[in-house]
Amino acid sequence: MEQAREAGATGSDVEVAAWISAATERITSYTQQCFEPTVMVVVADVAPDGLVLLPRRVRTVTAVTPVLDGGDGTSLPPSAYRVTSSDVLGGVDAVHLRWGGYDDLIVGAESYNGGWRGLFDRWGAEQAKVTGEFGYATVPVLVAQACALLAAHTQGQAAPSDADTTAAPGLDVDDEGNNVRIEDTDDDAAEPLPPSASTGSTQVDALLVGYLNRGHSLIGGI
Repeated sequence: MEQAREAGATGSDVEVAAWISAATERITSYTQQCFEPTVMVVVADVAPDGLVLLPRRVRTVTAVTPVLDGGDGTSLPPSAYRVTSSDVLGGVDAVHLRWGGYDDLIVGAESYNGGWRGLFDRWGAEQAKVTGEFGYATVPVLVAQACALLAAHTQGQAAPSDADTTAAPGLDVDDEGNNVRIEDTDDDAAEPLPPSASTGSTQVDALLVGYLNRGHSLIGGI
C-alpha cells in the first residue's frame, strides 16, 4: 500500500486498497499469471505424447482428471503422471501423462491391460482437468512496482471533473475529487478474467512484458 501512495494514490487505506485490487485484476488479465500461490482448476489440451502444458506457473498438483465427452473420467493417481514447473530453472509448467503405474482394482487400468497408460489411450481424452496450486512464491519486485503505478494511474483516470459529478450524482467522490466507489455487480465476477491487450498504462505494460503468458490455454475455472 505504501508503494501505491508513493506512486500517487490517495485516500484512506480502504480506498487505496480498492485501487490496488483493481490494478491487480488488470495485471492478471494482461499477463495471464498468478503472482502469489493460488489454488485453482485449469483445463488444458493433451498432446499426442501425453504432455499437458499448463497456463500458469504450477507449484503442486493434487488431481488430474481426463475430460471426456460424457463428463470427467477417473482421477489419475500420482503414479500415472509427473509434474514439472518453471519454478525450477529450465523447467516447463506441465503434467506429463502416461508415466506408468497400474491399479488392478480399476477396470481398464489393470497391469495386464496396459495400466493407466493403456486406459488413457482407450479414453482418447483430448483435454485434462488439473487441480493444484499455481503462481509465484512471492510477488516479483517489478510486478509489485507495476501494481503500485497502475493503482495510482487508474485512480487518476477515474477522477471525475465537476461537470462529471453533476451529470452523475451517483458517484462517490472524496474531498480531492476522486471517484472511490469500486463495485462489481457482475454475476460472472468469479469467472477467470479474459486476456487483455494492455493494462491501460504503457509504462506498466513495459514493466510486465517479461511476465506475459500468451502461449497456452487459459484457465478453465477457479
